[in-house]
Amino acid sequence: MDINSFKIAVIGMGYVGLPLAAEFGKILDTVGFDVNEVRIKELIRGLDSTLEVSPSELSNAKKLSYTTNIDDIKACNIFIVTVPTPIDELKQPDLEPLKQATEALGGLLKKNDIVIYESTVYPGATEEVCVPILENKSGLRFNVDFYCGYSPERINPGDKEHRITTIKKVTSGSNPEVATTVDELYKLIITAGTYKAESIKVAEAAKVIENTQRDVNIALINELALIFNKLGIDTEAVLRAAGTKWNFLKFWPGLVGGHCIGVDPYYLTYKALEVGYNPEIILAGRRINDNMGGYIVKEVVHLMNLKNITIKGSNILIMGLTFKENCPDLRNTRVLDLVNGFKESLCNVDIFDPWVSEDEVMSAYGLKSVSKPINGKYDSIVIAVAHDEFKAMKLAQIKSFAKDSCVIYDIKYLFDNKQTDGRL
Repeated sequence: MDINSFKIAVIGMGYVGLPLAAEFGKILDTVGFDVNEVRIKELIRGLDSTLEVSPSELSNAKKLSYTTNIDDIKACNIFIVTVPTPIDELKQPDLEPLKQATEALGGLLKKNDIVIYESTVYPGATEEVCVPILENKSGLRFNVDFYCGYSPERINPGDKEHRITTIKKVTSGSNPEVATTVDELYKLIITAGTYKAESIKVAEAAKVIENTQRDVNIALINELALIFNKLGIDTEAVLRAAGTKWNFLKFWPGLVGGHCIGVDPYYLTYKALEVGYNPEIILAGRRINDNMGGYIVKEVVHLMNLKNITIKGSNILIMGLTFKENCPDLRNTRVLDLVNGFKESLCNVDIFDPWVSEDEVMSAYGLKSVSKPINGKYDSIVIAVAHDEFKAMKLAQIKSFAKDSCVIYDIKYLFDNKQTDGRL
């Protein structure tokens, strides 16, 4: 297929799909599709609420249009799927958004079309789950009439240094010729270059282990923090000392949420269990990281007891709700574990996060947040997210929100160990 004949449809205009569509839209006819009408209207006005793509970047994508009508992408011959792949309440892969997008594409598929998946999946999902749907809906034959590729997304929400074009892209295709075509396609926009994997399964596996590796490493540091707290040793001091060795891997303890690190390992463990292998290290790491919120709540309650602060009916301020700093992304935020833990202890909880509106917090989780903390109200303040706005605050300003006797717990190491009552 001649690259100049490419007409691209990007399915899903979220954190992954929009930056991709904006780059392709600078050079090729591109349509951004999403079922969310509010999101599409926002993009048509040139605004991105995720803050991943600036208005000027959107305006530079002269060949990019947006739609909620699936028929508007019929003329395309490259379909790139970037829909979410979350986990359910049982921490099992939830492939429904992926299946629904694939079913919709199956009804449009034409001879020689290529469907490329970027959504995170377990190894084998593209060919075992998606391809049969495409064949069934289209009546076409895989690798005869239509083809597939897989190029895992590597978007880091809120990161203004590592952008889609500056992160090396792994590519793959359902046969050698298609693999080359997919690779050449992405080379058009990825200045950092591409890496053509041997197969779709290799590319799928590479994606899930990238974040699984980070998850396991953070779990180790979280476990070390639990040990050092019992030993009365400051974890930050230990990590800074150990970090002077050239090959020491620098990770920090904390809450592990978001759409990748806290989710992707479950896709790999699901597949591992399906083929009869129990992934002990990965699941142990997940348990440690998932339990950190509960541990922090217990620590704060213990510190409050030491100060003779009544727990029931106490007022708690949690600073930050998004899953990471300087980003409005609320998906799979583990700060919720703090909120729920304090509420279970019959505390009153206020959430303060300048990166998300009160309406967004209510819509996402049914929680009330405050636009500004009330001076002198709080029995305990937990700094949960290291937003720049919080970093700019002096400790005295944060303490002004508190009562005379109060616990300040600093999860993100914004202040010196001796300035606060506790931290990981």
